[in-house]
Amino acid sequence: MPFHIGPWEIALILVIILIVFGVGKLPQVGGALGKGIRTFRKAQRGEDDEEEETKKSQPKKTTRKKTDKS
Repeated sequence: MPFHIGPWEIALILVIILIVFGVGKLPQVGGALGKGIRTFRKAQRGEDDEEEETKKSQPKKTTRKKTDKS
């Protein structure tokens, strides 16, 4: 691995991120980053294509309310 990142470098990066985004936006940024990584991994495995094909092939389930006729 050509990059040797020590604890001081990681702390400096985290402080810069905290200054740029602020405390209030960090959960949103983390969530968006996690979602992006998750979709990237799914796309690598090809799970998105399979899920879309199964959703299209399955008919939608509908529920009807029972009515009492007196």
